[in-house]
Amino acid sequence: MANNLLLLFFLLFSHRIQLGSTLPEQPRQINSNSVLVALLDSHYTELAELVEKALLLPTLEQAVYTYNLTIFAPINEALERDLDPEFNRFLLEPGNIKSLQTLILHHILPTKLTLGDWPTEPTESTRHSALSNDRIEFSCSFSSNHSRSANKYVGAVKVVYPDSIVRPDGIIHGIEKVLIPKSVEHSFNNRRSLRSISAVKPEEAPEIDPRTTHKLLSKKKAKSTTIDAHTPSKLSIYEAMAPAPSLAPAPAPGPGGSHHHFDGERQVKDFIQTLLHYGGYNEMADILVNLTNLATEMGKLISEGYVLTVLAPNDEAMAKLTTEQLSEPGAPEQIVYYHIVPEYQTEESMYNAVRRFGKVAYDTLHVPHKLFAKEADGSVKFVDGEDAAYLFDPDIYTDGRISVQGIDGVLIPPEDKKKEVKIANQNVKNLNKPRRGKLLEVACGLLGAFGHDSQFITCRVK
Repeated sequence: MANNLLLLFFLLFSHRIQLGSTLPEQPRQINSNSVLVALLDSHYTELAELVEKALLLPTLEQAVYTYNLTIFAPINEALERDLDPEFNRFLLEPGNIKSLQTLILHHILPTKLTLGDWPTEPTESTRHSALSNDRIEFSCSFSSNHSRSANKYVGAVKVVYPDSIVRPDGIIHGIEKVLIPKSVEHSFNNRRSLRSISAVKPEEAPEIDPRTTHKLLSKKKAKSTTIDAHTPSKLSIYEAMAPAPSLAPAPAPGPGGSHHHFDGERQVKDFIQTLLHYGGYNEMADILVNLTNLATEMGKLISEGYVLTVLAPNDEAMAKLTTEQLSEPGAPEQIVYYHIVPEYQTEESMYNAVRRFGKVAYDTLHVPHKLFAKEADGSVKFVDGEDAAYLFDPDIYTDGRISVQGIDGVLIPPEDKKKEVKIANQNVKNLNKPRRGKLLEVACGLLGAFGHDSQFITCRVK
């Protein structure tokens, strides 16, 4: 009897093991005390938002199950205020999500690194691999000769809040700035051509003094000239435009020099190519290149250090322009000038301005006409009435010098509207004027030849 019971127990136990092996594995639940949960609920809110935008939560959950993590969390000010706005915009573009993921993984080590694991002498350094597969250097330095409290560094960035958050599966250290991997920096530089933005004034270039009838001054004379401190020291963009055979006050140096000066022509070509590749803005690109010489003029302005914002109407809006509007001499130039703002504005800066101030006036290159913008339907609206246009395609091109914003309408300068109304009224007057038929005209002429007054009222109408 005892042997039978033992056999039955053995059979049931073996059957349970086989049944358990066929059951699906239960999904692992992340612990509420995990370092990853602590990061998302911490005061490092900017980094936590980037982790979610980079769609990295599943990857980090898997890393928490496999390793103990060390997270170097940049303080919020480092991401909000200190990070270059252009670089921040680059990271948040959907096409650059790989760069954003690499940047975040560069801040995470697959090992738990406490303060005791740092080098203790300034001459020493160690390296650890991050989840981005990059090697990061760790070092220390003493704040003064009298103090033996060492400052900890990750690369060249100081650890300002060591052991900020400690959990069983990881640790978070607060750092002063963002760690940028070389691969991400390289991708950003290739995308935005940053070298052409860091311009230096050419040596021995002639100086133009707008306060002394725009005469060219030699360097020695310019230094000795007494000038009122309240007078601007630089030509305005309008003075740079005219009167002169070219828009720029002096020829720009080439981009091949040792200081990498502005190459305005290249940047203008770049933004026009971007318009063409973006699609829906072929008409605007055609006017800039083929119908006018505005592309060359804009390139000269950029080479001299000016910045421009182009409000580009899409093809659907440009198709509404009539032949009369474009056939008058200088009309295409004046229309495009009205769409160019001599400031560097992005969709974010314009929207924030109209949200804050209600209505904002922007200067244009079509002097003295201004563009008025306001907030409407969650976007920026330019001008009122039938000719209103909305900011339709934001930040088509932004390189720090030229900003291109797509709009869904053509903005007509006020004086051109008056001409259109005058022509329309003239056409209406001609339509209302009574016209005589050809046969009645001949009859009236014959009566007049014989010296008879016609009784027909129509013959008296002139």
